[in-house]
Amino acid sequence: MTDVVVGLDLGTGGVRAIAVDLQGQIIATTTKSYPLLTPQPGWTEQNPSDWVEASLDALFDIAQQLNGHRAIALGLSGQMHGMVPLDAEGTVIRPAILWNDQRTGKAVDAIEATIPRQELIQRTGNPAITGFQLPKLVWLRAEEPQAYARLWQILLPKDYLGYVLTGELVTEPSDASGVGCLNLANRQWDTDILNALNINPALFPSVVESTAIAGRLKSEIAARVGLPAGLPVVAGGGDNAAAAIGLGISSSNLNRGSLSIGTSGVIFAPCDRPIPDPEGRVHLFCHVDGGYHLLGVTLAAGGSLRWYRDTFAPNIPYTELMDMAERSLPGARGVLFLPHLSGERSPHLDPDTRGAWVNLSLAHTQADIVRAVLEGVAFSLREALEVIKQITPVHQLLATGGGARSNIWLRILADVLQTELIAPKAEEGAAYGAAILAMVGVGAYPNLEAALKILPQDSNVVQPQANAVYEAAFKQYKLLYEALKAVR
Repeated sequence: MTDVVVGLDLGTGGVRAIAVDLQGQIIATTTKSYPLLTPQPGWTEQNPSDWVEASLDALFDIAQQLNGHRAIALGLSGQMHGMVPLDAEGTVIRPAILWNDQRTGKAVDAIEATIPRQELIQRTGNPAITGFQLPKLVWLRAEEPQAYARLWQILLPKDYLGYVLTGELVTEPSDASGVGCLNLANRQWDTDILNALNINPALFPSVVESTAIAGRLKSEIAARVGLPAGLPVVAGGGDNAAAAIGLGISSSNLNRGSLSIGTSGVIFAPCDRPIPDPEGRVHLFCHVDGGYHLLGVTLAAGGSLRWYRDTFAPNIPYTELMDMAERSLPGARGVLFLPHLSGERSPHLDPDTRGAWVNLSLAHTQADIVRAVLEGVAFSLREALEVIKQITPVHQLLATGGGARSNIWLRILADVLQTELIAPKAEEGAAYGAAILAMVGVGAYPNLEAALKILPQDSNVVQPQANAVYEAAFKQYKLLYEALKAVR
């Protein structure tokens, strides 16, 4: 009977669970979905009970597929920044407010009126940001005081699931650093910030290491899902940090980061010390390995291409759009695209900025328009990467997500970012990283570095080529944000 670990990733669209043997081979996998609630424009919520039901169903599915393999640990990962408020009975008070919810503008202003933005950045690595958990708590106090009066504990999504599975209230640094009040230097809650905001630090769970055993599977849950009672549940990591571990990205190799092109575009760069960007233009979070990482985020990356297709080319498959883009030229024959269709995170931190095509003429074709979309996303990511490179060296990015499966987009990204890109053979995401953390947590490997040696080696490498057209286009691109801000 061979040992396996289970990794579970509580995403926004659904939960993914996998079982992995100690050589890194996937033995079983399943996904379950749940609804997204949008009660008002700009609001996004989910019912934590939906997460629990889907997760238990997923764990049951995994247990059925084990065929004699023995589960020795469960590691957790999940969407960051969400707020799950509990009362003293451990009951959820209201639906969870998610990472992409934008209702907290006034709360952000209130936080920064109490604690200067520069001090927040210095202490927590980030300014107050609408999607983070702390502004949601300030919003709850102002807008739903009866709910706030019942509040006993506030948890992040994956940590709430951990509480249901084990009865223990804990979090870990990678997810906790996206709350907005974790002191990055000591990796514990910043009581000075909370006291200044008149918030009781006891509302937050204790912070343990990402590879620590958070608790053990309750017997009644174990009976329902078919996994052993008392199974160690390892704290795990926020989705970006866990996915990075699944790719082998750690603070012991500062040259290598990752580039994910999904709905959003994310550049992840490890660093060994908590050095924030002084202006907070990119995020600084704790990594699960005891180090830190910087995140640059373009909110509408693949989302820009999906919007283009849905709006202007609903019957054209993505592969055909990519072929079209290849028929245009680098620089899209002068067309520029600003991908600010959902506002923008890095480097502008501006929820109100909007997208645009610029320099259109009668001579331009659909091929130029599509290519401009791909290049505009690459220019946006380069703006973030330029901030990151002032803080930590990164010479190589592992490219993941749907956009990384396009050869033309990979080529554009490599040339615009002037960085070597590697498309890994396999990409299993945050659930895989959670499983690796669980292996270390139960001593199957002595440390994370030893565990990462089981990962498959790299494949398709795209070397950057110097391109004067892109350099000139990028200079023009950088002028667009301020120019368009003036006409808002």
